[in-house]
Amino acid sequence: MNAIRIDVISVIPGFFDSPLDNGLLSIARKKNHADIHVHNLHDYGLGKYKQVDDSPFGGGAGMVLRPEPVFACIEALKAEREYDAVIFLSPDGKLFEQSMANRLSRMQNVIILCGHYKAVDERIRQNLITMEISIGDVVVSGGEIPALLLMDAVVRVIPGVLGDSESALTDSFQNGLLDCAYYTRPSEFRGMKVPEVLLTGHHSRIEHWRSENALERTQQRRPDLLDHIVLEELKKK
Repeated sequence: MNAIRIDVISVIPGFFDSPLDNGLLSIARKKNHADIHVHNLHDYGLGKYKQVDDSPFGGGAGMVLRPEPVFACIEALKAEREYDAVIFLSPDGKLFEQSMANRLSRMQNVIILCGHYKAVDERIRQNLITMEISIGDVVVSGGEIPALLLMDAVVRVIPGVLGDSESALTDSFQNGLLDCAYYTRPSEFRGMKVPEVLLTGHHSRIEHWRSENALERTQQRRPDLLDHIVLEELKKK
């Protein structure tokens, strides 16, 4: 059984209370497939008010996370165990993709640093971070929402977390394509009918239809994924 420990560092740890006690992340924790701990960066803050940020050298708007609290927190965690990755969530990181989630799901210990304010001191990124990840070309108020997205994507592919062990394996992007269309009862609704092949019970024909439909949807909606697949195949030759 693969269990992953995830240590999340945040200036607003209460943000994670509800997501960790509900839904998939809660299920993974109860099944002992994921051991998730949230650490309050202010516990390592400076002075009477536990300061964790300061204005940037050179001036400018916004605040920057100071190095001392972050170094102290991560070094305390590393003193207890070895980590496979120390992740910083940032718009200029590597784009988060399904293959990355699959790889992270096989790790044993991971730290996620949630940025906040304007930025983090660059010395943190240069000396502590081993992997920088972006959820897309968008800026949000902090790393907490991206951290939840990352944890959900990683945990759900760990065997045993989902009730249907095959469900995650047939999701979009697992084979480089978008997933196919799905239907359920009734077979006809307001004149709209389910494709006949899905009602036949003929598994090989159904799988063929799903493969063709997934390819068609990918061509229509994300043709860039097909270009990526072609490039990967050329690299193998």
